[in-house]
Amino acid sequence: MSKDNTIIMSTESLRKEHIRHVLSTVADLLKERGYNSVNQLAGYLISNDPAYISSYKGARQLIQEVERNDLIEELLMFYLNSK
Repeated sequence: MSKDNTIIMSTESLRKEHIRHVLSTVADLLKERGYNSVNQLAGYLISNDPAYISSYKGARQLIQEVERNDLIEELLMFYLNSK
């Protein structure tokens, strides 16, 4: 591919990619800190209480960049599409 070609990406695919990156990064940081990432993320998603997410290496700030409803929607779509 030459430098002159333009790559067109939809905003929806960029949004999904960002959500997946955030979830993956936060899960990795929680594990690194010694937490059960599934339990901590589930607690956050159910309660919307950011205290479930450690502030370690900016994980809490990162998860709050994405609306909770968008996180839940992406998780459901991923789960249902993987069946």
